[in-house]
Parts: sequence; structure tokens; C-alpha cells
Amino acid sequence: MKTTRTVIERTRGDQHGPIRRIISPAGLGDRLKPFVFLDFIHTQLTDGWGFGFHPHSGIATLTYHLTANVEYEDTAGMTGLIMAGGLEWMRAGGGVWHKATIRTSGQTTGFQLWVALPPGLEDGPSEGQYVPPDLVRSSGNTKVLLGHYEAASSPIRHPAPLNYFDITLSAGETWSFEPPDDHAVAWVFVYEGRVEIGGVALLDELAVLDQSTAGVEIKALTTARVIFGSAPKHDYPLVLGSSSIHTNEASLKSASVKIRQIRAELEAAGRL
Repeated sequence: MKTTRTVIERTRGDQHGPIRRIISPAGLGDRLKPFVFLDFIHTQLTDGWGFGFHPHSGIATLTYHLTANVEYEDTAGMTGLIMAGGLEWMRAGGGVWHKATIRTSGQTTGFQLWVALPPGLEDGPSEGQYVPPDLVRSSGNTKVLLGHYEAASSPIRHPAPLNYFDITLSAGETWSFEPPDDHAVAWVFVYEGRVEIGGVALLDELAVLDQSTAGVEIKALTTARVIFGSAPKHDYPLVLGSSSIHTNEASLKSASVKIRQIRAELEAAGRL
């Protein structure tokens, strides 16, 4: 690897109850788009904690709980229990409602990522996909949640190219990766242990890497786990609604109508 990316910004995020918001549209989301939201949970939770039915549009969400079993349901027709280590993918498109309930008590570690969708997909049909832990692919120390790494590919069907990995490192180990040339956006969140990137030591924080075609090199100073993301730049504005992100006002308005229609259906069925 001839050159490697450097750290240009760091953040620990903001705490909101049991959730730490690492990326948000009002913060780093505009710089890191299509990665517009990243929530981190690392706390004690009890069986039954969660989020009731709530809407999204214009985005896709990927929820990944390392230590908790979670029950999901959405208005795209999916329902089920995903065991710890599995994935819940929800491409909201033009509007969807979903809910999640923790079915494990104790220490819980997990992430929810929001990805901005481009025109066409942001108004398209909703799609849910549940991936059990035994179908989440890995190559060596790298678990592939979205995208591709070496011979491993995520089973998640997503037409926009991006990578999202969970990497486990031993003390002194170095992880190297050459993202595709068009993956100008790249970031690393260190959620266990300490690592070093380009001479910068990182602990319990997200590092924004410079936008370039260079590779990425992460050296573990202790045993560590990190989340890594890379993607082409999402070259569209972020038009924000309540739990929705679109590229234009007309798309947001259309999705808002659909979200209200689904709400009325849920209320009529006694599910809200």
C-alpha cells in the first residue's frame, strides 16, 4: 500500500439516553453521506425495551445487535426474531413503518446505520431483509455487514455500492484495505480498545478519513473492535423530515403522504 488515508476529524458523538449518536445529518452526516446516521448502544437493557411502530422514508437502515436478540416487524410484510449477531435491513423507499423490541436482558451492544438513497430509490418500494447470524459473511477478522471484502460479500441486496464492516483486531495487528477508487468517503469508529491511524491514536471515537483514493491502514494498540465504512460520495442535498431524508422537497412531500396513509391503516387495525 503506497499511501494511506489520514484522520481529518474526530468525534465521540452525543448521548441520548441509552443511545449515543455518532453521526447525524446535522453533524457529520453531510460530510459522510451516504452515511447520514450512526447510533451506538452499549448499555444494560431489559427484555421488552425498544421502539414501537415509527416511520421512515428516503433512506435505508441497517440494525446490527452483537449481544441481543431482537424482534422486528415492518409494514413491508416482514416480521421475525433475529438472534444476536444478525442483521435487519429496511430500505424505506417512499415510506414504511417498522418497530423493534429487545428480547434479551443484560449488556447490549449494537448499531443502527442510516444510508441516504439516491433519486429513484428514495421514492421506490419498501423492502425488509432479515439476515440470521450464520449467514453474515466474514473474511478472516472482518465481518461484512454491507458490501464486499476479499472473498466475502454481504447477503444484503443494496444497489448502491458501499462497504460497512465490523473488524476484530489483536494487539499489534494491522488491518489494511484498498477501497474502490470511487470510495472517497471513509470513516472508522473504534468501539473497543485503542487503535492508531496515520499516527493518530483513537479510543471510543469516530475518525473521519480524508477524501482520496488512498488505502486505509488501522493498527491495533490493544485488542480492539472497529466499525469501518466507505462509499462513493452521495452528491445530493439532504432534505430532512421527521425520520426521513430525501434529495428534494417533492420527494419528501410525496413520502409524507404515504406515511400518513400507512399510519391511518395501522390505527384502524389497532396497531398504534
